[in-house]
Amino acid sequence: MNDPMILQFFVSSVMVVVCVIIHGFGLFGLTRALRTEINTERLRHIKPLSPRGVLFTLGIVVAIAALHGAEIWAFALVYLAVGAVKGLEPSLYFSTISYSTVGYSDAHIAMDWRLMGAFESILGIILLGWSTSFFFRMLGRIDAH
Repeated sequence: MNDPMILQFFVSSVMVVVCVIIHGFGLFGLTRALRTEINTERLRHIKPLSPRGVLFTLGIVVAIAALHGAEIWAFALVYLAVGAVKGLEPSLYFSTISYSTVGYSDAHIAMDWRLMGAFESILGIILLGWSTSFFFRMLGRIDAH
């Protein structure tokens, strides 16, 4: 792969697939854990503002944040591995601002790897939306009264 754009596209595409797999299995595992640990019928009787309801909500939020963190770290490590960003902290910073679509500037990444930052931003929008949908689906299982 002599063309830098083709290499960026290939590595970015692999990262998209890897992160979608991480996210999918993570949400699937969380769903199974919730179904196993808490009977669906009992779940309907949790009051949202009770200590159990707050712990349930907090647990889901922490698990989802951990999934996003793993995906951000995965991109950061790839940025380091390909030499797109020099240093762990700048790599993690660039990955975080790209994933969250804040995207301050391209000054942190080598010109030959800017496309990868754009891929990460698009993926971040999709995975954050997927997590939001999952979160509201889980909260919908708690009794709203």
